Amino acid sequence: MTTTGHHDRTGEHFVDPTPFNPHTSRELTPEQERFFQASQWKIMWWKFRRHRVAVWSAVVLFLFYLCVPFAEVIAPYEANTRDSKYLFAPPQGVHLFHEGSLRTPFVYPLKAKIDMKTLQWTYEEDRRKPMPLRFFCSGDDYQFWGLFKADFHLVCPPKGGTFYLLGTDRLGRDQFSGLVYGARLSLTVGLVGVAISIVLGLFFGGIAGYFGGFVDSLIQRVIEIMRSLPELPLWMALSAALPVTWSPVWIYFGLTIILGLLDWPGLARAVRSKLLALREEEYAQAAVLMGAKPSRVISKHLLPGFTSHIIASATLSIPGMILGETALSFLNLGLRRPSVSWGVMLNEAQNISVVTVYPWLMAPVIPIIIVVLAFNFLGDGLRDAADPYK
Repeated sequence: MTTTGHHDRTGEHFVDPTPFNPHTSRELTPEQERFFQASQWKIMWWKFRRHRVAVWSAVVLFLFYLCVPFAEVIAPYEANTRDSKYLFAPPQGVHLFHEGSLRTPFVYPLKAKIDMKTLQWTYEEDRRKPMPLRFFCSGDDYQFWGLFKADFHLVCPPKGGTFYLLGTDRLGRDQFSGLVYGARLSLTVGLVGVAISIVLGLFFGGIAGYFGGFVDSLIQRVIEIMRSLPELPLWMALSAALPVTWSPVWIYFGLTIILGLLDWPGLARAVRSKLLALREEEYAQAAVLMGAKPSRVISKHLLPGFTSHIIASATLSIPGMILGETALSFLNLGLRRPSVSWGVMLNEAQNISVVTVYPWLMAPVIPIIIVVLAFNFLGDGLRDAADPYK
């Protein structure tokens, strides 16, 4: 923004504070002035808000990630609680009306019996006796974040009854509680894996793009070798190499490290291409002439120039990490019980004949699809917001 200079009748020079646009020779509107004075991040936020699908995707992901710290409170049962009386129980519907009268949310009790012809469990609702759900109540005991023992739940089954919103599996474990607990591992494995991928991608991509020459050629050959290997078989081989004697925590960290180590080449190439262009800019050359070390030039002057693009790329990589963990756990090469993830739950649905009879075992597919689509839409919105030409 510039100002115009004028002379009054006495010949004295004074400065006109009115904003002036040199391209149009017209005064800037308040909206234009606010835009020109805004920071890069504020402009990105304004552009992102116009992407309605991306905004709603961010809201959906926020709700899903609420399950990560509060899974024990949200789930009506502990993830591995078994009920031998209700094996393969169907989903129980929540009702508000009984015989035409409005009631608090309730469920009808299930009557279980074995069909002697097919040797399958069958269930019928007893609609004569509605059983109200309990809210903000005491239920199954749990260790909240492993710190202290508690039993508080948002919703609990009725006294002497059950509340299986999405049915149960072959051991009588509640599917809905499993989905809530599984979100903790399935959603965080993507974040931890992408964090490892970003660190490695920025490091190797920054070195290759800044120094070039032999260092660049060596890193590029390593990237080409890694990208030429089939991804899923490599995941399977590395996951199978994890000792079965490891605890679930070590298996989780081992899996995230594997996913992160195999995902960094794509980001490294993007960082390299950006640095090859930015290292010739005047501000980068000025920093070198002032005696700045290469690590400072890369971290303080070059990388911040496209941080927004890195965030968008990382957001688009998280769905791949989630699907990778799901695939490995589904094949029994990733996380295993007593750990609970969406892939571990899908492991129960490997037998197609069982799925046709008990379709609710496929319930984990729904949150996986929603989360992957939400991340893709969010990544598209961030990428468009970070693009200076849009």
